[in-house]
Amino acid sequence: QVQLVESGGGYVQAGGSLSLSCAASGRTFSTYGMGWFRQAPGKERVFVAVISRDGSNTYYASSVKGRFTISRDNAKNTVYLQMNSLKPEDTAVYYCAAGRSSVWLPVLSRDYDYWGQGTQVTVSS
Repeated sequence: QVQLVESGGGYVQAGGSLSLSCAASGRTFSTYGMGWFRQAPGKERVFVAVISRDGSNTYYASSVKGRFTISRDNAKNTVYLQMNSLKPEDTAVYYCAAGRSSVWLPVLSRDYDYWGQGTQVTVSS
């Protein structure tokens, strides 16, 4: 069992930055691929970014590539999402997720086993 707790959400003006953190419980953090997803009001949850178990590979949704950076610290059982040049369309609840599927960089929700409770990010225009 893995418990994930996100933090760092908040309110920011367009063009600003926010940094999200996701702390994981347990001793097996380094065996999980870690992803970030987001869900805007009235919309489905969508993939944002993923980082491989050892942190050597990352992949981003086209809508955030070049603006967001995912990273992890396996010694601290934490994954991060640095969000720069934020836009109003980035407004959503952001979730971190942990998965041990055979896919090295999973982008589908079904490839993840554990989810955090989410943190709200609001970007004003």
